Amino acid sequence: MAVIQEAHVMQVGETFPVGSRVRVAKSVIVYHHPEHRNQPFDMKGQEGEVIEIVREWQGKPISANLPYLVKFENKFRAHFQASELELVSLS
Repeated sequence: MAVIQEAHVMQVGETFPVGSRVRVAKSVIVYHHPEHRNQPFDMKGQEGEVIEIVREWQGKPISANLPYLVKFENKFRAHFQASELELVSLS
C-alpha cells in the first residue's frame, strides 16, 4: 500500500515548514523555560513543532535573526535559527 504525503509549499530560503517536527541540534541556552525559570537550560535534544516562521511585524516585512518559533511541551515556546534545528518529520 502506497502512502501519499501532502505536499508542503515552502518559500525560498525556508528550511522547516510550519507544522514540521524538529529537534534542537545545537547547544542553545535559554533562561525562560517554565521548569527552570531564571536558570540556564540547554535545549539541545528537545523536540517540538514549528508553529510560525516570522516574516513580518505589524504588517511590514522583516528579516528576523531567529525566525523559527517552536512550541515544546507545557506551552513553552522559543525562537531559533535554521542552523540550530534538525528535521524530525514533516506534518
